[in-house]
Amino acid sequence: MVFKFLRENVWAAAAFTLLRIYLGWQWLEAGWHKLTGEGFDASGFLKKAIESPVMDKATNEAIYPTYTGFLEHFALPSVKLINFLIPVGEFLVGLGLIVGGLTAAAAFFGLMMNFLFLFAGTVSTNPWLTLLGILVLVGGANAGKFGLDYFLLPWIRIGWKKLTGGKGGTPTDARTV
Repeated sequence: MVFKFLRENVWAAAAFTLLRIYLGWQWLEAGWHKLTGEGFDASGFLKKAIESPVMDKATNEAIYPTYTGFLEHFALPSVKLINFLIPVGEFLVGLGLIVGGLTAAAAFFGLMMNFLFLFAGTVSTNPWLTLLGILVLVGGANAGKFGLDYFLLPWIRIGWKKLTGGKGGTPTDARTV
């Protein structure tokens, strides 16, 4: 019943619009500062996350050893790629949320970045952004109802039907699906 309300109600869509614009602004601003600043470099952050992983206080063992291994063996050696992906990813997540285009995908990738920062031991605003991102993701297509998703999702549904051999249709028909 709650999920039905969140995914179909016009008032929930209005609330999600405000929420996703706020969340999008947070992501867009973070990405923009990294893109236009003095040059973003994640190598110091990655080295610190590898040297001081999140530890269990009782056993003094790393809680996320596979993530630390990922940072050490992939992210740090590929720091130029990471230095590109983080600012561009933050900016695109923010843009997607603000304009309401591919809203669920933008919320999902924002959540993934937040979890990666949390696994590295960074708290900052990440728990707050994670909570808001989960709410937007739960809203599904309704979170982008007052945005580009209103126009994009019907076309995506039509394309998906054609790709999978389902019946085609017009964009208006796809909105009722």
